[in-house]
Amino acid sequence: MSLLGRLVLAVTRRRLVCRLFTAGGWGRRVATRFVAGEALDDAVQVARELNSRGFLVSLDHLGEHVSDARLAVQARDDYLGCIDRIAAEGLQANISVKLTQLGLGLDDSLAEQSLRALARRAAAAGTTVTVDMEESALTQVTVDLYCRVQADYGNLGLALQAYLHRTPSDLARVLPLGGHLRLCKGAYDEPEDVAVRRRSQVDEAFVALLEDLMACEETRPAVGTHDHRLVAAARRMAATRRNPFEFQMLYGIRPSLQAELVAAGYPLRVYVPYGDSWYPYLTRRIAERPANMWFFARALFGR
Repeated sequence: MSLLGRLVLAVTRRRLVCRLFTAGGWGRRVATRFVAGEALDDAVQVARELNSRGFLVSLDHLGEHVSDARLAVQARDDYLGCIDRIAAEGLQANISVKLTQLGLGLDDSLAEQSLRALARRAAAAGTTVTVDMEESALTQVTVDLYCRVQADYGNLGLALQAYLHRTPSDLARVLPLGGHLRLCKGAYDEPEDVAVRRRSQVDEAFVALLEDLMACEETRPAVGTHDHRLVAAARRMAATRRNPFEFQMLYGIRPSLQAELVAAGYPLRVYVPYGDSWYPYLTRRIAERPANMWFFARALFGR
């Protein structure tokens, strides 16, 4: 993450800024470019429209780091309902979950039980569950839990962050388990002893990991990037791959590139978040790509 991105995070985490942004309707208007809405019905409507244009979808009910077991259980139940809607609507979609929303760090056994429940329901619905990766302090426990549940159900996926020093060994560990693996650059502000910080180093790490991922025919690679250079590298690697892979991009980010890839025949899954916990998600999108601030400014001043 750039220096400007880290500054954006520091500012947007201030209570006053958060309150100003979330109290008025204009904040929600800005968010609708990147978030489907606050209700599952909103997300289903967006997913249906994206499917009609040839996109796959991953639905993410926003939330993380719950402080109460009841909230963790509610999150699990909300996701079970989301899976049921995917099946009922015949959507070409799966779900993406954060383990801290299911209770990881509060009650790890509850988080594992909930992930297993989601895997079972997803299997019955003919879909899958992607485990999002969170900050580096949780990487080990996330990978451990993923491996246990994936070994039993086989319909999970995992997000891996290229900028972490440990990711090559994590990738080597999870590759034999199959499933789908989403490779992204990394979204958290991590110290140098945990992650590479220069953009060129992150890109180099991404390409090296993607080569290993694309070479494994037993898994379905998910290339999570909006960087045109890394997209081009993935397309070159895909030319010699026998089995399917897909691109994954965020709702509202570079839609023209998304449409271009689908028109060229590449599977592309759009990550569609929804829910009332949209502010942390939105500010992370600003920090990752400060150019988005121009969009927010235009929305704020009604231009």
